[in-house]
Amino acid sequence: MSAFRLARTATAVLLAVSGAALAAGPADAATPAAARASAHHYGHSYDGGVWGGYVAQGSGFRSVSGSWTMPQVQCNTANDLFAPWVGIDGYGSQTVEQTGVQVDCSSGSPVYSGWYEMYPAPPQYFNDPVDAGDSFTAGVVANGGGSYTLTLTDTTKGWTETTRQRLNAQNVSAEAVIESPSQSYPSFTSLDFSGITVNGRSFDAYSPQAIDSGQYTETALQNGAFSIVPAS
Repeated sequence: MSAFRLARTATAVLLAVSGAALAAGPADAATPAAARASAHHYGHSYDGGVWGGYVAQGSGFRSVSGSWTMPQVQCNTANDLFAPWVGIDGYGSQTVEQTGVQVDCSSGSPVYSGWYEMYPAPPQYFNDPVDAGDSFTAGVVANGGGSYTLTLTDTTKGWTETTRQRLNAQNVSAEAVIESPSQSYPSFTSLDFSGITVNGRSFDAYSPQAIDSGQYTETALQNGAFSIVPAS
């Protein structure tokens, strides 16, 4: 969106999440080395190189969840950066409540880390191990009254992070997407989303629209599943 400003400043220091947070896991304030080097803001720009995947619009989105496996990536430049995530809002609103996994190439090699973000606040990184090939399940639940529960589980390594946050948001969209705040994706062969549900129903029921990232495109959505593949 036009209001979104990409933020990737090499000397930026990640800020703490607002004191409005109700409760957070012990790793929520941790920032891996790659994260400390830059502020990677996700969430609010899409189409033409930033978001890729599927977005449903409407009202009353109370929950979204889905799974994926992190691919092995090849860093082409130090600016390469991307993340698959699920979330509420961001398409037609000024906030995003989201969680996912980041791949950062600023060190010259891919560095994987889990995170959540209550945009426009900066992302917060989990200090749990993440590797290519790990399978993840993620979810965002709107509890009402501006309260949200965000959960990220690495089913391969067996860890789960859950945090409860507050934000004055509209709940007008739900998405399962990949995103590159730097508009520079590393190379990978495929990333498969599966089991995507919204408000407890299959994602398909909400007729979500496809959004191409430019470098990658998405296959047809079928029973809450689709793949992100290189654009031909």
